[in-house]
Amino acid sequence: MKRTIRQPSFHARQAGMSLLEIIIVIVLIGAVLTLVGSRVLGGADRGKANLAKTQIQTLSGKVENFKLDTGRLPAKLDDLATQPGGVSGWLGPYAKPAEFNDPWGNPVQYRAPGEGQPFDLISLGADGQPGGDSYNADIRNQ
Repeated sequence: MKRTIRQPSFHARQAGMSLLEIIIVIVLIGAVLTLVGSRVLGGADRGKANLAKTQIQTLSGKVENFKLDTGRLPAKLDDLATQPGGVSGWLGPYAKPAEFNDPWGNPVQYRAPGEGQPFDLISLGADGQPGGDSYNADIRNQ
């Protein structure tokens, strides 16, 4: 009985991936993750900016409610959460202290009188600095 040893075919020898193929796959996965990550993180900034606009408008309504009840504007935002001395008609609390910070954790600025209106509420945007553009832009009550 004679045994013959057969060489494996080309396809049987090529069972795994080469180092170059692995590197190409890793680079492609990294590119996809970078693209998806930038979209997701950009969406978070957009969401915070929209939340800040809504928060400023809601807080503006609470200042108006304070004025309707007391006959005057609050001296500071804290007057919405705790009754100020010497004020009659206060039916608060109108707001919680946590509402006095924008979505980025910066304090909402309150000015009475405002510029061309009885009061201003201002969120300084993502950077917490006056001015700016895009997500760093100031958000004001209308």
